[in-house]
Amino acid sequence: MEPFLPEAVRQVVRLLARFPSIGERSALRLALFLLRQPTTFREQLAAVLGRLGDEVGFCPLCRNLSDADRACPICENPERDPHQLCVVEGVADLIAIEHSGQFSGRYHVLHGILSPMKGVGPRDLGLPELEARVRRQGVTEVILATNMSVEGEATANYVADLLTPTGVRVTRIAAGIPMGSTLEFLDGMTIGNALRERRDLLQLT
Repeated sequence: MEPFLPEAVRQVVRLLARFPSIGERSALRLALFLLRQPTTFREQLAAVLGRLGDEVGFCPLCRNLSDADRACPICENPERDPHQLCVVEGVADLIAIEHSGQFSGRYHVLHGILSPMKGVGPRDLGLPELEARVRRQGVTEVILATNMSVEGEATANYVADLLTPTGVRVTRIAAGIPMGSTLEFLDGMTIGNALRERRDLLQLT
């Protein structure tokens, strides 16, 4: 960090550099951009950021982002199929699938993947709630759309084993999704093909 910069600028850069895919140089460009904006813009941005923690929560049904203390619009939509659930690692993956326009069911958002080394277990991902939801709502299919990484595959297999006693059909997206890729950065056509060409997970293992 350049020592000749004002301390306030350096503090902003340090905070912005904590964002995913934002290094120190990109953070500095963003800080300089903010300095060029009218004071009203910075005040509006600060006010909105300050409200995030109070006004944004997690859907009690699927763990998607929602207005505080409310179910998300997808779970509240009566036209969405409650018997088909898609399990995703994060909200960005949910958004990518929604943009594909190929899924009309509901979701379960893990907010991560299983990682014993990092202390992330089934309860952290809401898997007990997922199992209870499958039984309670009469879900007929669970689509596992975790990312095609070693950890994503391991998490998908764990969920499949967890849900086997429920008798629900468990499928896994496959076609068109290369190993190591992330749903968030794939185009809608590729994601749509992967959903349409999904396979029963137990036949793949």
